[in-house]
Amino acid sequence: MLMSGPVTEVRKSAVQYIARQAILRPDQEVFAYELLYRDSDNNAFPIGVSDGQATGRMFFNSLMFIGVDRLAAGQLAFINLSDESLLQELPSLLAPQKIVVEIVERSKNIPSLVNTVTKLTEKGYRFALDDYDGTSKWDPLLPLMEFVKIEVEQPIIKTNMTVKKLKRQYPDIKVIVERIETKEEFEIIKSSGADFFQGFFFAKPEMLNHGNVEPSKMVVFQLLQATARKSLCFKEIQTRVSKDLSLTARLLKLANAKAGEDRLEIKSISQAVVYLGEDAIRQFVKVLALSELGSDKPSELTRMGLTRAKFVETFLMPGGEEMAETGYLLGLMSILDVILDVDLAVIAAEFSLDDSLSSALLSYQGLLGGALRLAFEIERNDWREAELILQAIRPATPTNYLYDMALSSRAYADEILSIVAGDEQ
Repeated sequence: MLMSGPVTEVRKSAVQYIARQAILRPDQEVFAYELLYRDSDNNAFPIGVSDGQATGRMFFNSLMFIGVDRLAAGQLAFINLSDESLLQELPSLLAPQKIVVEIVERSKNIPSLVNTVTKLTEKGYRFALDDYDGTSKWDPLLPLMEFVKIEVEQPIIKTNMTVKKLKRQYPDIKVIVERIETKEEFEIIKSSGADFFQGFFFAKPEMLNHGNVEPSKMVVFQLLQATARKSLCFKEIQTRVSKDLSLTARLLKLANAKAGEDRLEIKSISQAVVYLGEDAIRQFVKVLALSELGSDKPSELTRMGLTRAKFVETFLMPGGEEMAETGYLLGLMSILDVILDVDLAVIAAEFSLDDSLSSALLSYQGLLGGALRLAFEIERNDWREAELILQAIRPATPTNYLYDMALSSRAYADEILSIVAGDEQ
């Protein structure tokens, strides 16, 4: 990611270099998020400032300005610090209750590190050793760690042996295994006694224990309120439905069922709502309420889908409201293959998506497809690729625009799900 310009511009968008990855419990519920700092290739800080100082300043400026709670959606936040940053006691800039400081594998001055960690532990800070390699240099530090993170090794038996050895020697330490890519790896490593898991396995179809997702109780209650009025507001229904992946899928299914043999090419949620009409919408909501559908906790996949949807919608807003609404639906649909455990091609056919939406979903064609690809690359924190895509589909748009959209989209998803979780508790 290349940047130029004054330091103020870098500070304004510094948060966009923080990636967020979920750390999951054995039941695949979110335990915490790891926040990963990503610096630009062109450092805008004054000459003479070390990389460690620059990392510390920009990272903590972002954390303090945006807030740990917002960046980590209210969950525990794991943060990486360089040796220098840690020895400067930068963690003291943040309250200890919501953070775990990760000591990176590049750390060298272990005796000084032990002294600093001991002092900060007494103040309530918690620590994790990242990328533990089993070497003896970490022995003085391990008794002070609450968490140890290891990466998956092949053959997988090596990872299991490392986990079991750590658990025998340090029974109080919680072991986090990173870079888990498949369901098989997850199941094998889980059997070793690892405590937490990190990687992309949770976002793959084989990792889901069911092929469905239930709508939140809060949204169902809001829809009940909306349909209890004499005059139905279609815009309100569309807004409520668009915030819930399951309701979106159900509504599209209902619209297709009503269409029967007449093919209904859907471009947006609002189109499906209007097509169904008042009577069908009211009946739909009553069935939901009577079925007592509802999830106790919002899914991490739901958060991902909402973030994508909002990002694509915002990016396409200059093309008009209809284009933006289509983009929102595209973002939601892009996660349904994981949630429903079916191929995207099947989803495109079952939901009778129109040609432009289908081609964007399946092969990233057109402006819609380009916007979805942008969302994917930003989700992966690949800003170089995102820049290339932006130059190809909308070269007049400043790159900084992507940073603001990424943050606002993430905040949008976090806000919706925090409200859902709060009302359902």
